[in-house]
Amino acid sequence: MDIEAVRTFVAVADAGQFQEAAIDLEITQQAVSKRVANLERRLGVTLFTRTARGAQLTLDGQAFLPHSRELLRAAERAAASVRPGERALRVDVLNRRIAPAVTMQRFYRAHPGTELDVVTLSNANVETAIEAVRAREIDATFRAVPIPVRELPDGILVERALDDPLQLLVGPAHPLAAARSLPPADLAGHRIWIPGIKRGTEWAAYYDELTDAFDLRIDAIGPNFGTEALLDAIADSADLATLVGSGDRYIWPTTHDLRRIPLHGPTPVYPHSFVCLAGNPHPTLTALRQHLTAARPATPAEVWAPSWASRRA
Repeated sequence: MDIEAVRTFVAVADAGQFQEAAIDLEITQQAVSKRVANLERRLGVTLFTRTARGAQLTLDGQAFLPHSRELLRAAERAAASVRPGERALRVDVLNRRIAPAVTMQRFYRAHPGTELDVVTLSNANVETAIEAVRAREIDATFRAVPIPVRELPDGILVERALDDPLQLLVGPAHPLAAARSLPPADLAGHRIWIPGIKRGTEWAAYYDELTDAFDLRIDAIGPNFGTEALLDAIADSADLATLVGSGDRYIWPTTHDLRRIPLHGPTPVYPHSFVCLAGNPHPTLTALRQHLTAARPATPAEVWAPSWASRRA
């Protein structure tokens, strides 16, 4: 159904005259008459009786009027749902427990009442997440970005937002469990289990360089049953460990007695970047970018990051 024809019908009903409706809609009286006639033809009914005093609703017109108002309200709600400033800011995070998701929670606490839609794109790597930004399916995403700047799509803005230091996570029986901190080189020879590493993803590119840099043994074999299953396995093992970000938020039973061990000398960091479309007018996007700049934690003095991350430091 033609929304503008319905809008014109309601304007005539409210004004009581075709001429007054034309003035309100800023179109010609002829255009008003044509729209109403087309609507009547489509519905197969007469909506107005034309009299010397103006336009009076017929019984069909009276029945159609409340539904027309609701149709216009629905159309406005639909338009507002995608209109910057009138819809929630849509931001993608890779996982709801990692540092960027925690950062979004802190932003919301600093800006209570802000309309946010924090999503996790299904099976997305950095390329598909950037394409979702470019297509305006989302407003922004947090990703490690191994793609050279010259190969990014036009209009894509990438800002280094958060360098999250890695920590070793082990159970109480692990031989490194008593360490207060460790250099990454000391992890050589130990089994580090990170299920869910997929070839062609940015996190696979990160761990490839990390293993080469420190001669690590990172095992991605086996199905990924989720975080809880991974934590259960580490708690029960004397030789299994994994890597987590210091800003990641994981919760486990106290009986697990898991240990987070910081890595220093150097400190490996996972380089989260904030990716958005230059010129996106959503007002909350500007506030979020300012928050990320002000809240960015200090980078440790001696860090390791993959070669491609240094381009955006």
